[in-house]
Amino acid sequence: MGMVQTIEDKLRAAFTPSHLSVIDESEAHRGHAGFQEGGESHFRVEIASDLLNGKTRLAKHRAVYAALGPDVMDRIHALALTIR
Repeated sequence: MGMVQTIEDKLRAAFTPSHLSVIDESEAHRGHAGFQEGGESHFRVEIASDLLNGKTRLAKHRAVYAALGPDVMDRIHALALTIR
């Protein structure tokens, strides 16, 4: 299973989102720090979930990081989040 699918599965399980988009943007970072040949280093996530409503921006980000866990966070270089 690829990293996009892993991220999607973990976030769907944790938040039952009404919207979820996970995009591997690794190729756009070729030559930058953290780039890995073959991709799966830089990701953009857009998520909307009632379970994140009412939380501060920092709390939302922490919740997403916790849902992904160290097995994902330790394997990627960058994660851009848009949380609605």
